[in-house]
Amino acid sequence: MAEPYPATFWHRDCTLCGACCAAPDIAALNKPLGVPCQHLDRGCRCAIYESRPQVCRNYTPDWVCGEVAPLPTLEARVRRFLEIYGLA
Repeated sequence: MAEPYPATFWHRDCTLCGACCAAPDIAALNKPLGVPCQHLDRGCRCAIYESRPQVCRNYTPDWVCGEVAPLPTLEARVRRFLEIYGLA
């Protein structure tokens, strides 16, 4: 059986940058745009990973993760994430 998301330039391994848990709005968690999820810990890991909502489970790291991950702070990563999508 083929991988559902083969590794390519467009699909990356998670970098634990936290941007996907802080930049987008996540309605299932009542999380607004640009605000870190209440379940994101200091190490940019999900504190409810095993029971996270389906929208979070469906997220696939991509080229954006590779671009924002090297930035030095979560705030800088969130700002860049939002800029990429024209939301800043």
